[in-house]
Amino acid sequence: MRSSDLFRLFSLAAIWGASFLFMRIIAPVLGAFWTAEIRVGLAGLALIAWMLVSKQPIVFRQYWKSFLILGAISTALPAVFYAYAAQHIPAGYSAIMNATSPLWGAVMAAIFLGEKFTLRKMAGMLVGVLGVAMLVRLGPVEWSTELLLALLACSAATICYALAGVYTKKLSVDVNPVLMATASQVGGALFLLPSLPFSPVPGAVTTTIVLAAAALSLLCSAIAYLLYFRLIHDIGPTKALTVTFLIPLFALLWGFLFLNENITLSTLAGCAGVVLATCLVVLTPAKK
Repeated sequence: MRSSDLFRLFSLAAIWGASFLFMRIIAPVLGAFWTAEIRVGLAGLALIAWMLVSKQPIVFRQYWKSFLILGAISTALPAVFYAYAAQHIPAGYSAIMNATSPLWGAVMAAIFLGEKFTLRKMAGMLVGVLGVAMLVRLGPVEWSTELLLALLACSAATICYALAGVYTKKLSVDVNPVLMATASQVGGALFLLPSLPFSPVPGAVTTTIVLAAAALSLLCSAIAYLLYFRLIHDIGPTKALTVTFLIPLFALLWGFLFLNENITLSTLAGCAGVVLATCLVVLTPAKK
């Protein structure tokens, strides 16, 4: 993997690490569907503006069916699932469930793309999940129907990401990454539109909610998806999904820097597990 790819991988992890915090702020006020629609809708508009300013061709009509499918599975449905989960479980729990995305990605790539599902990849993914669990230090949780549904929603989101990675890899032969990122947001926003009249806003919208929603849309979706689709195009869906191992690490770092949260020995051990997992899955062994 090139140094530029590693830089994009870590930048994406840093940005998406903040997204779980923003969702914990926004989702209880706006609800799952409005949180998701604002996130992908504003991101789609921002990306269209970027394409117009940079004079890149916007070819939606030719691939509109593919873009609608891509938007549904890569942005709309995962955004709804995670926004729902954010109303019922801590951000760390969602991050742990999100860390299973590379496992599903490897399975889907093996089924649909013919990629080898090696023992090295399996070992790396298992180490990554364990490392993430140590990072967030799961404590005792009272099981309930809401908790179970939230965890199932996170699992559904990770499966969507895995399917979207495979679908994107097939489309990327004919579609450039910027158009792919834009189309995924626009397609996701259109997919969610029919649900909005049936989704009342449960809380009062404040300045904090507006600012958090803007950051979630523009930074954690528009910019992040440009990085993500570029990674899929350059290194493939399975390796790109390893970003999920690093997301909780950055979420913890932001908490330390801005909320004065402590970093303990268990935190360092979790970091080591995450780094090892990323190396096992991303770095290809040298051929003898």
